[in-house]
Amino acid sequence: MFFTMLFGGGMVPSYILFTQVLGLKNTYLALILPLLGNVWFIFLMRTFFQQLPASIIESATIDGASEMRIYANIIVPLSTPAIATIGLLQLLNYWNSWFQAMLYIDDARLYPLQYLLQNMLQNMQETLRSIEKTGMPIGNIPMETVRMAMAIIAIGPILLIFPFFQKYFVKGLTVGSVKG
Repeated sequence: MFFTMLFGGGMVPSYILFTQVLGLKNTYLALILPLLGNVWFIFLMRTFFQQLPASIIESATIDGASEMRIYANIIVPLSTPAIATIGLLQLLNYWNSWFQAMLYIDDARLYPLQYLLQNMLQNMQETLRSIEKTGMPIGNIPMETVRMAMAIIAIGPILLIFPFFQKYFVKGLTVGSVKG
């Protein structure tokens, strides 16, 4: 699994897989599936599960609980910091992704916000370049101001969501740290 963190399969094979084999071009599933599997999250959950005391699981087994009941009633509630951390990081990953939309989406109605903002910024830069080539005086066009406004638009919802995850985020990221 670690090898897949270092080396990906490549953009062309993944494009062929998602568009021709799976037929996901111009669907929301094409935006979700490429980012779904993350090996680092598997390592994070594995490390978190290893830190859970084995005595809790043994006592539940002695009391007659099945594997599924132990998982649902003991393991999952104890692992909310790790699950919340993974949820927040995955949310940030999806919110900031524009590359998948560039590859798999042609329909403008399906574009995510980040891709629209990236297109707007590119169009503004190309317009400025074409105006400069004509020799017209541009004046003082505030490109930095536009970039900062786009950054506020892009980061606004995340700033509203992060405080709810903050207490879990700190616990989840310290999983596997050295104990004193």
